[in-house]
Amino acid sequence: MAGGKETPRQRMIGLMYLVLTALLALQVSNAVLEKFVFIDESLQHSVHVSRDASAKVFDGMTQKVKDEGNSASDLAYLKKAKDVKDETNKMIQEIEKLRNELVEVTGGRDPKSGELKNGKDYDMVMNHMIGPEGAKSGKAYKLQADLNAFAKKISEMDTALGKQLQTRIAFEASEMEQYKNNPDHKSKDFANINFGNTPLVAALAIMSEMETQVARYESKAMEVISQKVGQVVVKFDKIFARASAESKVVAAGTMYKATMFLAASASNITPRMSSTVGNVKLEAGGVGHIEFKASGSAYDKDGNEKKSWRGAITIKTTRGTDTTFQVEEEYIVAKPVVQIQSNTVKALYLNCGNELSVQVPALGASYDPSFSANGAEVIRGGQKGAIIVVPNQAKVALTISSGGTVIGVENFPVRLLPKPDIEIFSGSKVIDQKQGGPCPRSLTARAAADQSIRDAIPKDARYKVVAWEVSLARGRRLIGQTKRVSAETVDITDFASQAQPGDRLIIEVKGVKRQNFKGAVEDVRIGSSIHNFSVN
Repeated sequence: MAGGKETPRQRMIGLMYLVLTALLALQVSNAVLEKFVFIDESLQHSVHVSRDASAKVFDGMTQKVKDEGNSASDLAYLKKAKDVKDETNKMIQEIEKLRNELVEVTGGRDPKSGELKNGKDYDMVMNHMIGPEGAKSGKAYKLQADLNAFAKKISEMDTALGKQLQTRIAFEASEMEQYKNNPDHKSKDFANINFGNTPLVAALAIMSEMETQVARYESKAMEVISQKVGQVVVKFDKIFARASAESKVVAAGTMYKATMFLAASASNITPRMSSTVGNVKLEAGGVGHIEFKASGSAYDKDGNEKKSWRGAITIKTTRGTDTTFQVEEEYIVAKPVVQIQSNTVKALYLNCGNELSVQVPALGASYDPSFSANGAEVIRGGQKGAIIVVPNQAKVALTISSGGTVIGVENFPVRLLPKPDIEIFSGSKVIDQKQGGPCPRSLTARAAADQSIRDAIPKDARYKVVAWEVSLARGRRLIGQTKRVSAETVDITDFASQAQPGDRLIIEVKGVKRQNFKGAVEDVRIGSSIHNFSVN
């Protein structure tokens, strides 16, 4: 709207948008931001490890080609390996340039601490990466095209590469296993599934993950090409077992992934591998892959728990005997941040349907929630993470799990519902008990919950007066008979015709019922509720 004349309505909408943006930004805690930064750094480390390994393979190929006499065929494959390396350099440089642009457009870094100034910002991230809605002009669309062009170019360098490498690595949500059946995400394109409503720290981590994909692509291409020129041998005076994890920080309930290998492995070695955390999937070239679901129970004050796993790699020596190498790898399980949204999040109301939305953003699409509670009944809602908690004790302990793994326990105090307010109406106005007035011809008795209760649990705040009495009194004696009423409204025309100045109406409410969220009706204890109205 900048640069043009705005109507008052447009200015109001703009202000509401800014306020909403600020509120959303405040929901991302500093602890979550720090974990995204840690994940980004871990992914960057993985990129360097993978690229260093590819560089060693290339150096080994170069030496092998030289040792074999620099044959034309071997030199051709070495040229292809160099082309793979050059294309990978260009692709990673492009992603790094885009990462730096994002940091700059969102305000840069603090010159003293080096920390991001606006790590929570997602609006400028979306504007830069996605662009205006429907325009598809953001940088993410070119990034997707370049990533797929990179994959296609590498896969077409050699027939063997084409058989083992995909021609695309940047997909739409409908092509991704974790999103293709998700009604909320399957229609999103590459730009929106990766950068829509994504804070800067998360966007940087996402692009680091893209760099790891590019680096893995280079590693696989180098492995395939190296086999064309014979076995690549890297000589060391010592042999060590090694393990490389995609990330040392993993949220409870998500998959921990690591690669275990020998530093001096070669294509003619077929090792046997095992680990303390499950089976090891062995692929050609002597590389083993480990995958298991991380879990935590003894988190420290920062929400982290250090763990480790051990593995064994056994190979045959030139003498035909077995040699086993041991490896131990540490990793950190980060406690996922549980976000609970509710109008009653600070306390629950006894025997009422308290609606909660329990989300764990760190788990993303893998979030598969289940709930149990001590001191309450839990009813599943229609949306993922939506539940209704019905307390039956003074305290409630809600246990949150995902895929069978306990994420955490949230504790809530439980309150009693306050008594409803009783009001007597004449027509559409509440009677003035202090000043009085002419005798009404009809009265209506209503019971209403406090506004805060109506906002928090509207389905449990439905009250109705079902028993009350109205009498006309003159001095100490009653005029006529007391009217006993079971409806909300009563006709007192006969009282109005007999009433004289100085008389008074005595109204006593004796019975109130409440309808709860299940539709069941129960009695409400209201004690004594007597109202007087002076006739004048």
